[in-house]
Amino acid sequence: MMPNDNRASKGVILCADDFAVHASASLGIAKLAALGRISATSVMVLSPRWPQDVALLQELRGRLDVGLHLDWTSDFAVAAGHGLSLKAAMLKAALGGFDQTAARAVIERQLDLFEAQWQAPPDYVDGHQHVQQFAGIREALVQALARRYGAHKPYLRISRAPAGAADLKSRVIAAMGARALETIAARAGVTGARALLGIYDFSGTPARYAELMAGWLRTAPAGSIIMCHPAQAAEPDDEIGIARAQEFNYLMGTDFSAALSRAGVRLVRGCSA
Repeated sequence: MMPNDNRASKGVILCADDFAVHASASLGIAKLAALGRISATSVMVLSPRWPQDVALLQELRGRLDVGLHLDWTSDFAVAAGHGLSLKAAMLKAALGGFDQTAARAVIERQLDLFEAQWQAPPDYVDGHQHVQQFAGIREALVQALARRYGAHKPYLRISRAPAGAADLKSRVIAAMGARALETIAARAGVTGARALLGIYDFSGTPARYAELMAGWLRTAPAGSIIMCHPAQAAEPDDEIGIARAQEFNYLMGTDFSAALSRAGVRLVRGCSA
């Protein structure tokens, strides 16, 4: 179990995205969660694996945040009838945005699929490839959360790097609607996590990932999210499979424990951040 040193200077949410994308990801995320190496995971509920892989999280209930990874751009979303490529989704968002009524129906269905298996609302909502903040989707999402959950609304991921830590990819992601989502969420009484780190191009060696993580831990504001995408092994049809396996191996190792200690970080759930 990762030490939970309350003397540490800041609490940070470490979130493993893409639970249920394939078996290796689900198994790896569950193992990391059981060891206290992550504090949240985001679920791809359109995956046919979700109804069976949910069992991996049941013994961890209450020990980590489990959220909805809202999906418009995966093969699962395409199979569900509403999916687009990321490029097409970004273009649609930039040229007037998604139809809010249609988006609301997609969001409600994914929330239903989450709750049907987890038997509880999500602790938070974020988006596969950050679609939660695309125009049309963000408005529909806030409306859905406000209607469904009243005073106990899930928190939102705001996909924006902290000041001074944004590279080009981070700036592009934020420009797709981070500030707009934050504004409309605040008006509706929906909390948003302060910042997002963990954005990179999924390339490089294990040593590069360790260096990146050290930087993210050092610069992460208290209450922010660092996202990761671990899996036990690289799946051949997964375009970021090698990166997933590298991340898993690093997060399981002693170097990660040491990096947390050096940065004065303790991993926390969103409700504790």
